[in-house]
Amino acid sequence: MDDGNRFDIVNEIITESRKKDITRFISTHPDDDHIRGLRYLDEKINILNFYCVKNDATKTDESEDFEKYCELRDSDKAFYLYKGCKRKWLNMNDEDDGKNYGLSGINFIWPITDNSDYKDALENAKNGESPNNISPIFTYSLEDGVTAMWMGDIENTFLDKIKDEIDWEEIYILFAPHHGRESGKVPTSILNELKPKLIVIGEAPSDDLNYYNDYNTITQNTAGDIVFECESSKVHIYVSNENYNVSFLKDERKPNTYGKYIGTLDV
Repeated sequence: MDDGNRFDIVNEIITESRKKDITRFISTHPDDDHIRGLRYLDEKINILNFYCVKNDATKTDESEDFEKYCELRDSDKAFYLYKGCKRKWLNMNDEDDGKNYGLSGINFIWPITDNSDYKDALENAKNGESPNNISPIFTYSLEDGVTAMWMGDIENTFLDKIKDEIDWEEIYILFAPHHGRESGKVPTSILNELKPKLIVIGEAPSDDLNYYNDYNTITQNTAGDIVFECESSKVHIYVSNENYNVSFLKDERKPNTYGKYIGTLDV
């Protein structure tokens, strides 16, 4: 977020979360472009559950948002992420409290905290180097619906080192790591296991991007904001750029409820 958009973004979060008892903030890693506006967000909504990997990342030039990250990371609001971690309402039910919230369908398949390459990444972040490779890998799954995967800013060379440590299962949507940059290109051997029907390429200078030419893609540089309306067996997709189109989605003639409707992905 920045001064130009943070008011609208945070007001939307406040509106959408009204009358809901559970909120969580998942931080993949403390790069400035992933935590910018964190102090403002916390001031406005009071983050109660802060999800991150356990780390001691430092920076030589600490922004107020990095200071807020460290404050939340080291507080009793933090929940530390690792492969297979379980928590009530994240991916565990609690049938004894009288409030059946169900599950959020969020599961973590990385990090394996005793992996030597991961330990090296933690040490590098502690010494003020890039925290990209401390990013967790996780999925969101809807019963009888979509499975989407995020990898933060994990880099290609790191993924290549750890690929045999992870059980890769098929997904529908992959948010390309490192904003879709060439430096975060997912190795072909992993893509062959994931078999994504759609890869979302984030915002980055176009010269830095890998466009995953053998896959269906949406590129945020041109699509703008993207909304995924997830239902049983399908995902309706909307973008903020009224001139953006793709040819691989099914047209179900949905109204432009969340921006321009560009089509539906069957899952």
